[in-house]
Formats: sequence, C-alpha cells, structure tokens
Amino acid sequence: MDSKSTLSERDIITKYILPAIEASGWDKQTQIREEVSFTAGRIFVKGKKAKRGEKKRADIIIYYKPNIPVAVVEAKDNKHTVGAGMQQALEYAGTLDIPVAIASNGDGFVIQYRKNCGNVVSENADLDHFPTPAELWECYKKYNGLSDSNAEETSLCSYFVGRDCYAPRYYQRIAINRTVEAIARGQNRILLVMATGTGKTYTAFQIIYRLWKSGCKKRILYLADRTNLITQTKKGDFKHFKDKLTIVKNKKIDKAYEIYLALYQGLTNYDEDTDVYKQFSPDFFDLIIVDECHRGSVDEDKAWHKILSYFSSATQIGMTATPKETKTLSNIEYFGEPIYTYSLKQGIDDGFLAPYKVLRVGMNVDLEGYRPEHGKTDISGELVEDRLYNTKDFDRNIVIDERTNLVAKKIMEYLTNSDPMAKTIVFCVDIEHAERMRQALLSYAPPEITEKSDKYIVRITGDDPVAKGYLESFINPEERFPVIATTSKLMTTGTDAKTCKLIVLDSNIGSMTEFKQIIGRGTRVEEELGKLYFTIIDFRNVTDKFADKDFDGAPVKNKSFFTGR
Repeated sequence: MDSKSTLSERDIITKYILPAIEASGWDKQTQIREEVSFTAGRIFVKGKKAKRGEKKRADIIIYYKPNIPVAVVEAKDNKHTVGAGMQQALEYAGTLDIPVAIASNGDGFVIQYRKNCGNVVSENADLDHFPTPAELWECYKKYNGLSDSNAEETSLCSYFVGRDCYAPRYYQRIAINRTVEAIARGQNRILLVMATGTGKTYTAFQIIYRLWKSGCKKRILYLADRTNLITQTKKGDFKHFKDKLTIVKNKKIDKAYEIYLALYQGLTNYDEDTDVYKQFSPDFFDLIIVDECHRGSVDEDKAWHKILSYFSSATQIGMTATPKETKTLSNIEYFGEPIYTYSLKQGIDDGFLAPYKVLRVGMNVDLEGYRPEHGKTDISGELVEDRLYNTKDFDRNIVIDERTNLVAKKIMEYLTNSDPMAKTIVFCVDIEHAERMRQALLSYAPPEITEKSDKYIVRITGDDPVAKGYLESFINPEERFPVIATTSKLMTTGTDAKTCKLIVLDSNIGSMTEFKQIIGRGTRVEEELGKLYFTIIDFRNVTDKFADKDFDGAPVKNKSFFTGR
C-alpha cells in the first residue's frame, strides 16, 4: 500500500479528509461539496478574440443547510505541512463570507476561526476531531450576530429551488444571506450595492421568497420607476410567485394579494389628498424593496420619498448599482452603509461581467470648438449667437449637421468593418438628437441590410409609443432586428440588453452614476451567443473623465484615439 507521501492531493482528500469530516456527523450528500468553482474565470480580450482564464475553485465547502456555508477546506498532498493550505483557505473564506477556514494534508487539520467566532482564533485537530455540525453552526451564529432563537430560525429559511431557477452565484448568496440575517437581527433600513448585470432582481426575489415563506414578512411591495423594469421582473424571476403577486395598474388597488409590483408613478397622483398609496394603511406592508434606489427615492422633495415615509414601519431595502452621494442627497444617510457591495471591477475580475475596450474619437470641431461665421442663421432663420461653442453645446444649444453626419459615418465604418449586425446603443443628448442620429446612420447603413428590414436602425425614446415594442425586440436575443438603437435617457437603466456589443457615447454625461448605468448596458455576458466583451466608442471624451480615474478601477482595454475631419 502506498504511503501518504506518494499520494496525490485528490487521494488525500478521498482517503483521509472526507472520511474524517463524515465521521464528525456531516452528510456527504447534502452538506459536503467538493471542487466548488465559484467564479467564471476572467475574460481576456486580444484583438477581436476573447478567452477565459481559470476559475477559482475551493477543494471542499461545508454547508449547514443549502446556501448556508460554514467552513471552507483546502487540501494539500502529504509532502506539504498540515497548514500549508491555510492562506488559500483564508482568501477563499474572505471572498465567500465563510466564518471558518481549514487546511489539511491528511495528517490532521489546522482550523482558523474568523471574526466574532469566539475566543479561540486558531487550533490544531487530529483526524478524529473535525468540528461537528453543532460546533460550526455556533461559529456561524456568532460570526453573523444571530444571538436569539427567532433570528436563528429566520436565517435558516430555505431558498426557492425550481427547475428553471438557477442556484445563486457566491456574491448573490452573500447579499441574500446578509440581508435576511440583518432583518433577523432587527435592522429595518438596508442598502445593497450590486453592479449592473449581476442579478439584482434575482437577489431581490430570493430575499422576498425566504422572508415571505418563513412568515417573517407577509405583505411585500417591490418599487421601481420604469414600466419595463416591472414587466421584466414579473415575467422573469418573480414568475414563481404565481397568483400571489399582482402589478398595480391604472392606480387601482386590490388588497387581496401578498406581493405587489408597482411604479412610484403608479402609486402617487402628486396630490396628497388623492395619492393612491394612501388606500393602503401605513402598516399594510411588512417589507418594501426599492429597485434603482439612486433615482430619487431618498430625495425629500420628490413625491416618491413620501411613499417610503408613509410606509415607514416597513423594513425597507434599497438596491442600486450606483449609490447616489451628493451634497444634498445620500442613499447611505437614509438606508445606512451598504451591508454588501459587489462592484463592476469584481464582476469583471470574476468573469461574470464582460470587459470592454474603448475607442476614443476626437473631431476637429470638438477639439478646437466651433464659431459661426458672421450673420449665420439657424434652420428657423434666427441669428446664431456669435461665440465659441464646444462639446457641451453641440446638439443642445447648437446643431451642426456636419458633425452628426461624421459621427454616424464613423459608427457605421466601425460596424461594417467588424459586425454590422452587432447590437448597438447610441446615447444622444436628447430626443431630437436621437432622431437626427437615426436618420444620419441610415444614410450610411449597408443597403443589403436595410432592404431586409426597415427596423435595422430605430429610435427608442420615452416620447414614442412605438418605442416599447422596439425595446422588447431589441433586448430579445432571438430577434435580429432592431440592431441599432438611438436613445437619450430611456435605455440608461432597466434595459437588460444581453447581446449589446457596442455602446456609443455622443452625450454629455455629467455624473459617475449615469456613466456606470450606461456602461452597464453592455456588461452582460452571453457565451452561447458569442458575447464575451463589448466596445465603447466615445465621441465626447466621457471615458477620459470617468473611466481612467474613478471607475472602480475597472479595466479600459485597447484605448485608441483618432481625429475626424
């Protein structure tokens, strides 16, 4: 028989480590998972090709209940010391928010308890004394501050499991568990910060399901500010609530349901005497989740804030990719410090979000400014003010058709040379600019494509009743058309454009919040459809203003700069 020194790491796990864990009372089928990959592997882009790096993988994760991990075990072969895997175990435990890190080489265990787990920080144990389920559960309770029986019971309520409901990614699990546990401890204002494309709606669904199923929260309101956010939510993750859920429509209230989806605008008439939400009693809801809470929910001057104030006794959870912090507005002041943050940089590093490359386009009129010749009039015959105009003025205070045409030409040149059927969003200054850009792009579009469909290039803006249908088709991976969408503000949030490969910036973006939201339209990864990264074409020097300085340290790939005529 081979000695331990000749056995591989895999053999050590099978012959020594797993039997020792099972002997302490752990169920191999339901509580022990081996070789657990918890990232997707970062995507690396070179030219037009992309490939994934290696996934991060833990040797063993031990769960008290499904999605409630209590320990991570890192193994080494017997040529290493018993504690050789501890640094890696601690790194994984930190990333995965697990209270106990354990290392082993088959001779015994080194056990390190993380913050709040007790007085003992580290200890050694032989193979016959691996911690029992009761011991590691006590560590978990101390780690998460679950001091009373009610909090413990709430923290153990089950996740929804269904045939078409995927298991949570590690960061979603952390967000869900921390939220449920914070509520179990009595916290009533909670903030979650998760980058666009990381599954905030799924996270909200599991939080609601666990609290609702356990009876901790019986009536729940999910608030959003755009119709497409509500409809996507009902058709998507929230479909599992079936007949227990309703959407508040036409300002009509039916109190027979348990879970309500609503627009802020659908609950208020901006008239204190007739506001729809007052048809509910102030204590009707136990839980309110505020999606995209950066968009005014904490602004005391907005009618939306009055809804939250009216239901102040309810537990309120704010969810956003971009917490708004200004001199007058603060999500953190209202909800408190985020209990969990998963940033764009983390998402790209883990391979769950698509990296991007930037092409910066500078044109002479942008670089040098524009001064009209003496006596120049606009299309209405009005005299154009004689002064120097710059990019902040273009398409708002002054329209230069030559510039619009050149931008459109550059966009179509890029698409023609790469993929003219790549889903593209062009962000414009306003609705009028979006329409002029649509027309300009059409003049440069490949005729062999425009002859196939008159929906190759469309304008998707809030003023157009047809835009809803265009938007649904644009975000549907199975629909080929529309391919290019010109927009102003409508598509900055709540647009799950999984196949978007190109984002064009021809708008003056004034805040990091808006910039992050726009970039988030391209961060979805769709491997089966060949979407592993996306490109930004920047005509307004926006990426230089934000991405290189404060943008979560997220990578900007393959920068280039060229000047048009």
